[in-house]
Amino acid sequence: MTIRIRPAVSEDVPVLRILIDASVRGLQTQDYTPSQIESALATVYGVDTQLIADGTYFVAEESNVVAGDSPAQPPTGTMVIIGCGGWSKRKTLYGGDQWTGREATLLDPEHDAAKIRAFFIHPSWTRRGIGTLILEACENSALSAGFTRFEMGATLTGVLLYQARGYAALESLEVPLPNGESLPIVRMEKKIAKPVL
Repeated sequence: MTIRIRPAVSEDVPVLRILIDASVRGLQTQDYTPSQIESALATVYGVDTQLIADGTYFVAEESNVVAGDSPAQPPTGTMVIIGCGGWSKRKTLYGGDQWTGREATLLDPEHDAAKIRAFFIHPSWTRRGIGTLILEACENSALSAGFTRFEMGATLTGVLLYQARGYAALESLEVPLPNGESLPIVRMEKKIAKPVL
């Protein structure tokens, strides 16, 4: 198994939509009701093309090697997207393109926390370190941009992963859904000390 982390590109969007749907339906059923999931998929969860345009959204790909038809023909391989996640230098804490509560204002690394955003792993690839690999890529990229504090609106499904990676819960939030329900999430934070020069 070869896993590669790379920045997402606009051509990935159709695959990402399928991945997000599979991830939410396959992994969040222990934490959310079917009606919460359906409503969130329609209005909250989804691809955020601003993250892709900013170069701050990443995909994890697995190399799918196929043996050649004969000993003389070498194996061929394709890369399959198995996870995604990003960080943002903008104010929006959560929500894909269809979310109406988005704020595109740029953050100040000296005072603001980078937003860790939109993590989804294919159900067949959980508990293999994929989320951690993407999270490390996000944190390293945000650190390179001058951020030393990270913040997120974690789904209940993701809280344990983020706690294991040093994030602390700050407060519980309720994201309003158009069907009258709400989607409970947890605002979490992680601080990294600035290196002494």
